[in-house]
Amino acid sequence: MEKGYIQVYTGNGKGKTTASLGLSVRAAGAGFKVLIAQFMKQGDYSEIKALERFSDLITVRQFGAGGWVKGKPSDKEKAQAREGYALLKEALTTGEYDVVVAEEGNLAVKYGLITLEEMLGLMEMKPEGTELIITGRYAHEEVMKKADLVSEIQPVKHYFADQGVKARVGIEK
Repeated sequence: MEKGYIQVYTGNGKGKTTASLGLSVRAAGAGFKVLIAQFMKQGDYSEIKALERFSDLITVRQFGAGGWVKGKPSDKEKAQAREGYALLKEALTTGEYDVVVAEEGNLAVKYGLITLEEMLGLMEMKPEGTELIITGRYAHEEVMKKADLVSEIQPVKHYFADQGVKARVGIEK
């Protein structure tokens, strides 16, 4: 890729992860190598199964302890996030990947799993030819300021909040 940018997908609406996954599939279709580092996630999500079909071009790694952080992060959650941060740093330093996704990176900053300075450092070290995608609610103002593209996804109507519908396999998980 000649020129890569920094994209941030944030907001309270549904679709941040979906957007980053769609971009990842599109990039793989163009022959780009993609790394998706999922903070705060651990489990057998449907997208993981689907992306295994593109394993020659898309690498997915999860760095969660099996559930969302509630309150102060546990030592296990912190250790998982440190591994995710180290992988992202390595991926951006080596230039092995054309597209690097820090999935739920904004939440990792919000909950102190990685520092704001570390996230800004990742953004700074991004090679010219690499696209960096950062997803998750609560994007810090400094992250948004440094990004080239920010999409804020807001709910207008959502069956989860409005009707109590749980996450469905193949649609939300």
